[in-house]
Amino acid sequence: MTLTLMLCLLATLVPAFFSRVSAAPFWLSVQALTLGWITLRQHPELSVHAAFAGIEVLLVRALLVPRLLRRALAKQAQTPVSLMPSNLFTWGIAVSLLIFAFKFGDGARADVRALTLGVVASTVVMAFLILATNQNRMAQLVALLFMENALALFESLLPQPWPLPVHLSISMVYVLTVAVGSWLVSDPAQQGARPMPGGTP
Repeated sequence: MTLTLMLCLLATLVPAFFSRVSAAPFWLSVQALTLGWITLRQHPELSVHAAFAGIEVLLVRALLVPRLLRRALAKQAQTPVSLMPSNLFTWGIAVSLLIFAFKFGDGARADVRALTLGVVASTVVMAFLILATNQNRMAQLVALLFMENALALFESLLPQPWPLPVHLSISMVYVLTVAVGSWLVSDPAQQGARPMPGGTP
């Protein structure tokens, strides 16, 4: 379980620090697979909820959403963009936020729940940092998907899983987020729109 959580964390940190936006679909798939493994470990018995959660992770988060992102990226003719600006100032802020996030998991070595909370908090703060430092629309969309994966991971901390209607609603929001975001990114009218304040034309 600890190794799975660390892999989930690495699937956020590695792309944030070192990867381009074009590699984000792969890392989102890795996050989804770790979420699926955590779900199966929590629900070893065969149940409707466990089956639905496994199918949702495999089909929606690991396959469908990364595929939609790749299609949107393929329609863009632009220079490679880092997910987070590669400079010491941004990296210093990121490391400070990670230390602060893991203050929620001081007992991580002895308590898997504490480590889970630290991974959730780290993913959320990294997503907010990407939103704050990168005005590229695709990078911001990836940051939102990181946060939604953190929300799915947070469910593993609950004594009882969310009811199936809630689970289904979250899954629909996840798909709608990437569908609408991909349309905004790839639509020529949106690309020719006025840039965000502080952005380049």
